[in-house]
Amino acid sequence: MRRAPRGGRVAPSVFGGRDVLAESVAGMLQRPGRSALTALGTVLGVGTFVAILGLTATTSSQIDTRFNALSATEVTVEDVARAQDEFAGPAFPADADRRIERLNGVAHAGVYWPVRLRPEESVRASAVLGDAGATEAVEVVAASPGVFRAAGVRLAEGRLYDGYASRGAAPVAVIGAGVADRLGITTLETRPAIFIGGRPFTVTGVLAGADRKADLLLSVVVPHTTAQRIWGEPEDGGARMLVSTRLGAAPQIAGEAATALRPDHPEYFKVVPPPDPKALRGEVGEDLNRLFLLLAGICLVIGAVGIANTTLVAVLERTGEIGLRRALGARGRHITVQFLAESGALGALGGMVGTSMGVLTVVAVAVVRDWTPVIHPGTALAAPAIGLATGVLAGLYPAWRAARIQPAEALRR
Repeated sequence: MRRAPRGGRVAPSVFGGRDVLAESVAGMLQRPGRSALTALGTVLGVGTFVAILGLTATTSSQIDTRFNALSATEVTVEDVARAQDEFAGPAFPADADRRIERLNGVAHAGVYWPVRLRPEESVRASAVLGDAGATEAVEVVAASPGVFRAAGVRLAEGRLYDGYASRGAAPVAVIGAGVADRLGITTLETRPAIFIGGRPFTVTGVLAGADRKADLLLSVVVPHTTAQRIWGEPEDGGARMLVSTRLGAAPQIAGEAATALRPDHPEYFKVVPPPDPKALRGEVGEDLNRLFLLLAGICLVIGAVGIANTTLVAVLERTGEIGLRRALGARGRHITVQFLAESGALGALGGMVGTSMGVLTVVAVAVVRDWTPVIHPGTALAAPAIGLATGVLAGLYPAWRAARIQPAEALRR
């Protein structure tokens, strides 16, 4: 801050850029511990901001891969025969699986439908009514063996029923791990049986996971021929076919499936092709970005409140210093610029450190998960500027309070 005489008059004081920088650095180094804690809020806010955006981009990339591998290779065929002809029976032929699997590009296919049990029927671990093993909330699904292959199921124990059991309408069942826990089935070495409406079914396998149609893990799955023998044909529109294809073949299969199943009545089927991968990725990515940007904004607000609070305390503690500067000729705007420079410098420093921490967090998570880290260059470049802006905005009120301090009142304290 300099004052220069001019024409016998005292020139207005000048607070140049070098003065601002020197005073700001001196103010921060006066209390290094407090300055570090003040910058910590911005470090955490900006670091979280960068980490969240980076992790969002990284996880979105992994989601893209999964959608491409699963959703883009799945075709569903629905029975709509009754909607076309009220006298039509079930649309799927007995050899539906083989007809579809003959198409070039099809990996696996299978027909399934939910079994409608009568009110008095239930799934039990015992044939005795009232035993603790009874349950009412388990769904029974009739499925051909191809459904398991198309769904990409994984076994926890045992094995899946095959074509031989299906052709013989064998009383066997495959259950999900959750259903096994609820029914008290802990091992298959004793060849346990479950009872559906009082009829025994030998449990041959327990499912641990599935790439598609995850509701199989919460169901009891029986051969479709067995279900037809006991409960009859599926209800109107209840039967569906799950088709897994090779990459790039799904659109072609969707156009050929109805004709391959019933050349005489292809209109009896509604084929659902895979969704547009670009639209699906865009929707998921947009939802993730909105959620995580909100969280990052909250973190930045918390950091700004920390800077504002600490800067305001510094103003109150340095009242005497401010009064002395005002008495020596400093104007109110000079005091405002000084404190804004201090808070902005703390914000920028916190932004740079936070950016580094955020980038390191994204890289570390990607390495641990064996992913490819994805960070947009604009995010890393803009983060320090966001820290600077946060610091300046947080320092507006404390700087305004400092500029309003009267020299005489400040020197009396």
